[in-house]
Amino acid sequence: MFKYITSGESHGPCLTAIIQGVPAGVEIDEEDINIDLKRRQCGYGRGARMQIESDQVLFLGGIRNGRTTGAPVTLQIQNRDWANWHKKHVEKFTVPRPGHADLIGSLKYETDDIRDILERSSARETAIRVAVGGLAKTILGYFEIAIHSHTVELGGIAARKKPGDFKKFVDTVEKSELRCYDKDAEKKMVRRIKAAQKQGDSVGGIIEVIVKNTPMCLGTYSTWNDKIDALLAYSLMSIQAIKGVEVGLGFRAARMLGSQMHDEIYYSEEGKRYFRETNNAGGIEGGMTNGEDLIVRAAMKPIPTLMKPLKSVNIDTKKPSLATTERSDVCAVPAAGVVCEAVVAIELVNSLIKRYGGDNIKMMKRHIDIDGDAIRKN
Repeated sequence: MFKYITSGESHGPCLTAIIQGVPAGVEIDEEDINIDLKRRQCGYGRGARMQIESDQVLFLGGIRNGRTTGAPVTLQIQNRDWANWHKKHVEKFTVPRPGHADLIGSLKYETDDIRDILERSSARETAIRVAVGGLAKTILGYFEIAIHSHTVELGGIAARKKPGDFKKFVDTVEKSELRCYDKDAEKKMVRRIKAAQKQGDSVGGIIEVIVKNTPMCLGTYSTWNDKIDALLAYSLMSIQAIKGVEVGLGFRAARMLGSQMHDEIYYSEEGKRYFRETNNAGGIEGGMTNGEDLIVRAAMKPIPTLMKPLKSVNIDTKKPSLATTERSDVCAVPAAGVVCEAVVAIELVNSLIKRYGGDNIKMMKRHIDIDGDAIRKN
């Protein structure tokens, strides 16, 4: 099992993750992970915090001579903003922000200072998850599995242009400040963000993650908690501000006839493989990958920290008050896409290890090759 836990606060000294179940023999290039960390910090509509932090991953355990050893891997990202916080007096935070963990968290843990809650519930925690996902992507690279995300809707504006050639798609998205493949839609999205910023408001959107060269048979139909779509939905929903997940056509499927929805099955004698000419299922059938591109989407709500604060209540006085304003983004949808890539990569590595074993990367490759040959003979 590829399992991890994160620790650290938004304005604490650092963020940390410990990962269990990393196969031995994986060559690590820190710069690959740092590139993803930088991608997470970019995007039109990000706040001032991104101008302070310059995230870099530090490996503290489980790596020797540039390779994983099979031992738990420890990762760390330092918070540069810690220098601006640890010596100054920080007043008690007593007015919860609607849409945040503030109120319910303070009631659950019986604290009169909401900052105890917001420091940990902050989306800053996703930086270390992107680092974990970067390691997972490195493992997937051994099997030529590629993952990329893009913004398909923002502030109610939908991208109409669909990705074609994968390399062109990746190049186009990476040059876009909103990680959007549709340039015409992007211009409208930027205007929507500017309008929200002027009003002291925020906007959300929808992210699509595409996985190329996904192996068949990851996940299972036999136990509910090992279905690959269930695991992906669980992980995507764990990202701060994500309120919905769909696979393939998702909710659109409910409005279609069965004959329109389901992907007909064909067999290629030349390639010795089963395939589909459509991919409405998003690469998953019966809780298992079917060999087509894996496609999942996540809906991100508008960020609840607003410069034009909403009504709330002071938890000390119980009197009406306007919610506290904190430094925040107007839009973080492009950044959330990078986080979505990370958690999808983590779940795919976990499913690969379940099916093929995970003591070392060479063994995994042998098992996958043997499995591929067996599937082609059936």
